[in-house]
Amino acid sequence: MTALLELVPPVPRAVACRALDVSRATLYRHTRPEPRRRSGRRARPPRALGPEEQARVVELLHSERFVDRAPAQIVATLLDEGQYLCSMRTMYRLLAARDEVRERRRRLVHPAYQRPELVATAPNQVWSWDLTKLRGPGKWLYFHLYVLLDLFSRFVVGWLLARQESGALARRLLAESCTRQGIVPGQLTIHADRGSAPASKTVAQLLADLGVERSHSRPHVSNDNPFSESHFATVKGHPEFPDRFVSFEHAYDFCRRFFPSYNAEHRHSGIAWLTPEMVHRGRAHAVLAQRSRVLDTAYAAHPERFVRRPPQPAKLPAAVWINPPLENDPRGCPRIHDLDPAEGSASPFEAARIATRGFSCSEVEAMT
Repeated sequence: MTALLELVPPVPRAVACRALDVSRATLYRHTRPEPRRRSGRRARPPRALGPEEQARVVELLHSERFVDRAPAQIVATLLDEGQYLCSMRTMYRLLAARDEVRERRRRLVHPAYQRPELVATAPNQVWSWDLTKLRGPGKWLYFHLYVLLDLFSRFVVGWLLARQESGALARRLLAESCTRQGIVPGQLTIHADRGSAPASKTVAQLLADLGVERSHSRPHVSNDNPFSESHFATVKGHPEFPDRFVSFEHAYDFCRRFFPSYNAEHRHSGIAWLTPEMVHRGRAHAVLAQRSRVLDTAYAAHPERFVRRPPQPAKLPAAVWINPPLENDPRGCPRIHDLDPAEGSASPFEAARIATRGFSCSEVEAMT
């Protein structure tokens, strides 16, 4: 800027700014004189109401006749009576100076719900759970399917089919699933929406007793629980999923066959086309290493068939997020990145133990 000021005025401003790649607005801002700052209190405008006039208006506003009316109504009423004291804005200003302006109606104020941000770098760190309705044999007849899903491995750690939504059933499902997975206090966070069962007191008391942290979606924001929503789409997109189930036993039989098959056979795109069981039980790196050896052999046999680069298997994500931090997050939270299977730097998979199972028909019927 000093060099630019030395060139002006002998050199035209536009030419100097163009030569030094400086905006002319920047030059004008540095050469304009400092604005004169006001000192002391602002003088009272001559058109302002005097103290006696202000007292008269305030007395009128506090009178029994006008105490429950808005300034707009007061001004209109006085005009109809052939009287004008001041404007509506002046009345509001006088009331605000006395802290007498507020919302008259008792309106519901919704709290500011925090955006949930959860991350899992290994199984049994974060579970996502939800329930969906399965259409029964008749109109308005539904069966309720509860599913607990591990965020990192997409492994179904527990499921339950019932005739109704109940906090007691959810409590039992959570308790048995935590016992099967060997969950210890402080290890797990369970994320759910704000439905009646997830938000029930009986579920909250159980999680507090188990030392499990709770997390809830924001109201009416389905994107806060995307993994459970996506899983239900997988369930209902199965070739054997019917338009309606003819009975409770029919629905239970489908679930009993689907979930073991999903855990052991479903190749999931979000976990490098591995099965949930491979990731949950710690076999992911061994499987990826085997895939890499097969691809290396294929490349050595026919390198001309791989034009751009040697083939590599898909990588397993090192972290799975619900609502990852924004790029400009000032907290410096870690971002999603891929893990090189050859490094093997993240393998705390040994905590997962027993495969999921559902309750029997008789158990569920006894509870309902």
